[in-house]
Amino acid sequence: MRTEFFVPMVPPTKTHQEKKVRVVNGKPIFYEPDELKAVRLKLQTHLAKYAPEKKYTGPVRLIAKWCFPITGKHQDGEYKATRPDTDNLQKMLKDVMTGLGYWTDDALVASEIIEKFWARIPGIYIVIEDLESW
Repeated sequence: MRTEFFVPMVPPTKTHQEKKVRVVNGKPIFYEPDELKAVRLKLQTHLAKYAPEKKYTGPVRLIAKWCFPITGKHQDGEYKATRPDTDNLQKMLKDVMTGLGYWTDDALVASEIIEKFWARIPGIYIVIEDLESW
């Protein structure tokens, strides 16, 4: 099984690592500030229409190419070597995809290829490959 699609959108720059913590009765409580909730909702809204009819249940490779709007003197297709970090982008993406039923658990992602680019057409290009069929 293979799933491949491009989500045209301006990728979020707020990431999962930006959760906040407060102390209640001496215990730390982690929460998502409103900005992070908005990012989660944006990803859910855009990714929902691409969710596969059947969840992946075995090991998969996730390829994600994050295409950010061109700024400054950057060129279309040039690698983006500035924040946000790829690992922080992926955490929220995989959590949202799990919630939408792409797979039974994001622990199934056994291989990842994550890239960031400057792009004339912003968005996220995603490929999910079933590794059991290799």
